[in-house]
Amino acid sequence: MVRKIAAIVLLTVLAACGGGGNGRSGGQDESPDQALARLSAQNADDTRIARDLFGHVNGAAAGPAQSIGFYSRGCQAGALQLPETGPTWQAMRLSRNRNWGQPELVDFLEDLSAFAATQPGWQGLYIGDMSQPRGGPMLTGHASHQVGLDADIWMLPASRLNLTAAERENLSSIRTDRSSGAYTNGDWTPAHEAILRRAAMDPRVERIFVFPGAKVAMCDNATGDRSWLSKIRLLANHNYHFHVRLACPEGDASCVAQDPVPAGDGCDEAREAVNLILNPPPPDPNYVPPPPRGPLTIAQLPGQCLAVLDSN
Repeated sequence: MVRKIAAIVLLTVLAACGGGGNGRSGGQDESPDQALARLSAQNADDTRIARDLFGHVNGAAAGPAQSIGFYSRGCQAGALQLPETGPTWQAMRLSRNRNWGQPELVDFLEDLSAFAATQPGWQGLYIGDMSQPRGGPMLTGHASHQVGLDADIWMLPASRLNLTAAERENLSSIRTDRSSGAYTNGDWTPAHEAILRRAAMDPRVERIFVFPGAKVAMCDNATGDRSWLSKIRLLANHNYHFHVRLACPEGDASCVAQDPVPAGDGCDEAREAVNLILNPPPPDPNYVPPPPRGPLTIAQLPGQCLAVLDSN
């Protein structure tokens, strides 16, 4: 059973970072590797490091909105910039220029932040990294966030919405876990659960990543309809923020979808993951770590991404 749960947690991490896609793209039923190979074929000889190029682009690519490729191997066109400050949100770490996303993501964040403003002690949301103007791999952090459909939302309640640019660079979120993610701590509140539930019930949302103890807390407290819990997925270190991932926009043939979340609420798996944190198995003497993957090259991204990169 321990090995089974370890595999579940590993697969969850891989799904967050880039595996686990069903490759549905352009109406085709393909594996993610097949879909990405098809989309990437035209730049097979371009070995330039993608992050060094996408990480220095300041503005969006013109043209219709598109999520191109998979969440961890792609780019975006026609992105919108989330305003730095809105009626119920503030974008953080402005120097990173990562407050960009597809129109669906910007609309979703505006909607969710308006709901958050109804919660005691919250005026809205502090929104962390979304995507770069043209998506693609980032210079630092994040294997995903490449196609304009991912956003990190701080656990710190947005108690004021007049933060200066300097404050947004230096203010830190709060951690809401204890015992290495096995439990929530005193900074975890009913408002966190209400906001996460609201996000998970939004049909635009594909899945949400949090630490195991947070999901167990929501499982213990949920009443009535529990179907939304299936979208709450486990990922270590998501204790300062939660990560929202939207589904591929309808009609976007260039977007490679992720597998649907498994059936059921996932609460038993979350409790088993907590048990694994508290009672870790002995190291496997036969375990061989996979070789480092190295940075993505242009050749490994969908072919359209070079055109996106070169667009005026």
